[in-house]
Amino acid sequence: MTKKNFYYITTPIYYPSGNPHMGHAYSSIIADVLARFKRLEGYEVFFLTGTDEHGLKIQRESEKNNMNTKDFCDGLSYKFKELTKILNLSNTDFIRTTEKRHFKSVEAIWNKLVDSGDIYLDKYSGWYSVSDEAYYDEDEIIEVNGIKKSKSSGSKVEWVEEESYFFKLSSWTKKLLKHYEENPNFILPKSRANEVISFVKKGLKDLSVSRTSFSWGIPVPKNNKHVIYVWLDALTNYISALNFPNEKNELYTKFWPASVHIIGKDILRFHAIYWPAFLMAAKIKLPVRIYGHGWILSDEKKMSKSLGNILDPIEIIKNYGIDQMRYYLIKEVSLGNDGNISLINLKNCINNDLANNFGNLCQRVFSFIEKNCNNKIPEQKNEIKNQINSKSKLKKDIPNLIKLIDKQDLTTYIKKVVDYSFEANKYFNDSEPWAVKKISPEKMKTIIFTVVDQIKDISILLSPIMPISSDKILESINIDIKHRTIESIINKDVLNCKIELKKPEILFKKIENDN
Repeated sequence: MTKKNFYYITTPIYYPSGNPHMGHAYSSIIADVLARFKRLEGYEVFFLTGTDEHGLKIQRESEKNNMNTKDFCDGLSYKFKELTKILNLSNTDFIRTTEKRHFKSVEAIWNKLVDSGDIYLDKYSGWYSVSDEAYYDEDEIIEVNGIKKSKSSGSKVEWVEEESYFFKLSSWTKKLLKHYEENPNFILPKSRANEVISFVKKGLKDLSVSRTSFSWGIPVPKNNKHVIYVWLDALTNYISALNFPNEKNELYTKFWPASVHIIGKDILRFHAIYWPAFLMAAKIKLPVRIYGHGWILSDEKKMSKSLGNILDPIEIIKNYGIDQMRYYLIKEVSLGNDGNISLINLKNCINNDLANNFGNLCQRVFSFIEKNCNNKIPEQKNEIKNQINSKSKLKKDIPNLIKLIDKQDLTTYIKKVVDYSFEANKYFNDSEPWAVKKISPEKMKTIIFTVVDQIKDISILLSPIMPISSDKILESINIDIKHRTIESIINKDVLNCKIELKKPEILFKKIENDN
């Protein structure tokens, strides 16, 4: 098996200082869709998610709750692990930064940075955000009602002075810019790349990579008075899960470098500047791509407790269904941009795209087969099947759909697939098999075979987004799991005309809007 047959995708590992929210759900669903699609292509996929559990913020929250910090983390991490099940994620692994395997990896990368001469001890003073786990320069600070805050995140900052180990980030400015130039798709979308390049061109300062003001973290090797900076610690998770520092083990050799890190735009700097610089200094290959998606907005505003506009993904799933929410987020939120969502739009999307369109098509076609074709897909001669395949715009479009996935353009991908479902609906209506049956039963059978083949192809293409619903459709027409692949769409005749269809069910219930 060649290298191109392996695909490694990650979410950010989530900071469990509170309950999971829609932003966590969105990042995870994006990664899951990409992972599932690459499996359809025949790739061996490693899909990683997890929790980032060190730092002052976690320590303070646990103290506030009068809890042992590890016990506090265990409880919150459990919620995020449960979320993977609720979201129906197909992740390969769930990593926690409090695990021994992670400690081992972080210590190894620290030692590599020391050996390369990129770590030195000095003193630091500056504005520190506990919430962001980041220092900010004076020009990155604003004062609001007498409180110093970060311009970019709005989080409160406090003045900190302490002894610190530093990473020579400044010495990697030119090499980072060279990498961005030689790898124009390293950071996507392009607007994010431009932000990063502009920031780096201004010149980078050395980065404080240890703390003495708190103890909840991974101790610096040979100096446990310091704990390793939470972002150097957290970012290493991407290789911890592959059993680093054992670079000859099977997981690492198969899957590193990562194909794509899916992250929110608010942590772009850490992933697109700090992480590649750490890796360069440690002489470790860089990931292929960093993709920074936008924020999820509610009624045009960023979700926050104070505004009372938080949409709980778990509640939405309870009320509307997991496939429905996954579909809505992928279709309605353009991946590179901030996306506004609302319950009204969600309901409309479910009704128009799923209930009235694809769901209705499946129900009508399968019911027709039950009444008019002995509940079996009509048999067709090979020459007719070949004609159907040659005329299929969807099958011809597969290479373009793959390109969209590889560019992480999920919004365009799903809209194109949905357009094919509208076309299938139109084909069924315009062909009028109920009328054709009276004149030419054979022609009627060809119409039905054609539309079932379209339903099969559309269901396979939608399965990364709506795995439960797609599986129900494919099971109802007796498509074996091994044939639910991209190859089966293009090259294989997999419709079984000898077995009765399973009883169709209503896949997507229409939702009544509140008056």
